[in-house]
Amino acid sequence: TVVWHAPARTETVKGQIFDVGPRYVDLCYIGEGAYGMVVSAQDVVRNTRVAIKKISPFEHQTYCQRTLREIKILLRFNHENIIGINDIIRAKHIDNMKDVYIVQTLMETDLYKLLKTQKLSNDHVCYFLYQMLRGLKYIHSANVLHRDLKPSNLLINTTCDLKICDFGLARIADPEHDHTGFLTEYVATRWYRAPEIMLNSKGYSKSIDIWSVGCILAEMLSNRPIFPGKHYLDQLNHILSILGSPSEEDLNCIINVKARNYLQSLPDRDKVPLEKLFQKSDPKALELLGFMLTFNPNKRITVDEALAHLYLEQYYDPTDEPVAEEPFTFSMELDDLPKEKLKEMIFEETARFQFS
Repeated sequence: TVVWHAPARTETVKGQIFDVGPRYVDLCYIGEGAYGMVVSAQDVVRNTRVAIKKISPFEHQTYCQRTLREIKILLRFNHENIIGINDIIRAKHIDNMKDVYIVQTLMETDLYKLLKTQKLSNDHVCYFLYQMLRGLKYIHSANVLHRDLKPSNLLINTTCDLKICDFGLARIADPEHDHTGFLTEYVATRWYRAPEIMLNSKGYSKSIDIWSVGCILAEMLSNRPIFPGKHYLDQLNHILSILGSPSEEDLNCIINVKARNYLQSLPDRDKVPLEKLFQKSDPKALELLGFMLTFNPNKRITVDEALAHLYLEQYYDPTDEPVAEEPFTFSMELDDLPKEKLKEMIFEETARFQFS
């Protein structure tokens, strides 16, 4: 008689144990996330390669918050340009739950890696920008701010499909929410941050994501970040050296008196024409870029207006740019909850995958 042994449940990758068998096998290292390793694996049920992110957040309140936000939002969202969650693996009992494994569609690369190795054609820039904005339209229609859009959070596959990922810093768009902790809670890449984030602690809106998309568009056109600040004030300096000094009207939207006085104390600077910085770029792309990189968030272009801009004319189709069925709400703000409570919430939020 032949004795058949079920395949082992665990595999080890670079010293990390992945307890994801028997469904997911043949693991290959991809990289490190903010707090965990990412591997590719063979899904034996669907006979396809997937990405698996191992997260071990339970020692830290902040990591628990980010994990819960990401899971809650991605399970609710459903859009071609936003990464989905195919499966979540965790221990059957909460006391044994040390790690969470999130299984997602495997994407070959991301925009950060792509821009390090190649110059994009105008067609590629246009198509990637369109998909970014199409995904962002859905996110904003759900009343969510992503708050951390940057090239490494834009996943891309070999057919040039683009998906937005990493919702760990996302927030409900609440003008009253005080984001003071945001600057300290996580070293989000400063280069893609709207000026108002650095100048005000509250009152910022969906327009912060549009600023980030503008920075990403500029980087796609030139293969280098447009505002590579080394620290907070240096970041503002980079921005003002291209946008020029803010007008009186623009200064009025800065609530923080110290920040406003600081800006008023700086020497006057002229705006640098984008045509001068991006000499070979499509003028339509530069016009749209200017509308995105506008100092005053109230004058910055919205996602719907950006999609309708002439630069994206060949792709624009309002009938195929879906919005969320209902706005997203967090029944409670997670900032104040202890990590034990967040662990319970993560356990409950992932229960739906236990018997699939």
